[in-house]
Amino acid sequence: MPSAAEVKIYPRSAHTISRTQISENALKVLYRLQKSGFDAYLVGGCVRDLLLGREPKDFDVATNADPEQIRKIFRNCRLIGRRFRLAHVHFGREVIEVATFRGGGEEQNDRQMLNKEGRLLRDNVYGTIEEDVWRRDFTVNALYYNIRDFSVVDYTGGMEDHRAGMLRLIGDPETRFREDPVRMLRAVRFAVKLGFKLHPDCEKSIPELAELLSNIPSARLYDEALKLFLSGYALQTFEMLRHYGLFKVLFPATESSLAIEENGFPKLLLIKALENSDNRIAEGKTVTAYFLLAAFLWEPVQVEAKENMIQGMVEYIAYQEAAGKVISRQIKSTALPRHISMAMREVWNLQPRFAARIGSKPNRLLKHPRFRAAYDFFVLRAETGGADPELADWWRRYQDASEAEQRKMTQPSRRLQHGKSCRKKNFRKNPSSNATGNES
Repeated sequence: MPSAAEVKIYPRSAHTISRTQISENALKVLYRLQKSGFDAYLVGGCVRDLLLGREPKDFDVATNADPEQIRKIFRNCRLIGRRFRLAHVHFGREVIEVATFRGGGEEQNDRQMLNKEGRLLRDNVYGTIEEDVWRRDFTVNALYYNIRDFSVVDYTGGMEDHRAGMLRLIGDPETRFREDPVRMLRAVRFAVKLGFKLHPDCEKSIPELAELLSNIPSARLYDEALKLFLSGYALQTFEMLRHYGLFKVLFPATESSLAIEENGFPKLLLIKALENSDNRIAEGKTVTAYFLLAAFLWEPVQVEAKENMIQGMVEYIAYQEAAGKVISRQIKSTALPRHISMAMREVWNLQPRFAARIGSKPNRLLKHPRFRAAYDFFVLRAETGGADPELADWWRRYQDASEAEQRKMTQPSRRLQHGKSCRKKNFRKNPSSNATGNES
């Protein structure tokens, strides 16, 4: 625990944060808490992002008011959480999260213990700002903007790390990762998002403790996976997760398939999917989680389907069975909501149907609710060596064609029609011959 002399106060003239950058509703919360006699600070990622000149996604407030006191001040407040209560102050669609300072110190350390998986557990208690800072994860996330005098309060050297582009854990890295192994994923996400380097002590501990993530509830890891891969930095995140041995805990079947890749495939498909996702986000377009997850697990599905076909299953059933097995295994690592897994299965199951170009089948496939995603996935496969590019181009032209042109495109070719006609004539002349024209 540092002394008051170790705390650094950066006055308004020593930092770049302006109140014009801060949400009006966040300012209302800060000023009302102050007016009611409490301390009030912006804290965490919003302060970090404001210092970088970025627009924060959320504004979080820390105060010495307890949850019940906060609720009395704000009629538009709702308390959430059991183990550690938080106040959500609602302003239409915007929610300002207000947290009471968390406790720590010797009394807190006496109640620490390891669970059977080796995770460090501790109880949540309220405390002071001096204690609260040591419960946060990274130094750059432990900067407090004081509404009273517009200064930035720094207990951990976060401002220096911020200027150096360094992501450093507060306290001993192994201890902090054991407290919450998800911090390893957060370290990667922040490093990629901010363009920061991981501190060497942090880097050293992650590969050694990566397996602790397997003890985290799979539903929580699914939420973290969405943050990792749907934030516009999916490709860099993927490479960094693999580098530190974290990706294999989240997607073990995918990691196994990457280990036996041939000629850059299937990794090439994954990279293309990740690049496309990042590009869409950069262009302000939406990205669906199920499409990216379908790309992650496509190769494991193919491997399983091939095994099923070797055992005599027809292709369509083989892929259905494979999809079920792969998903049932995956949810043990990262829980996939039912609507996500069903959408993934539809995309996979539609892939063999792109081979049918004659008759009414193309039109039926075109009208399928999941056609567009399945087609985009087929194009992705064609671009990375996993499907016929000519077939993908045919489907592109088919979608753009008029109804009359579509009917022409799906008619049997003249050569094929002529062949069928000849076989019918031969059969009438010689019914004892078989379908190939050979004597029986």
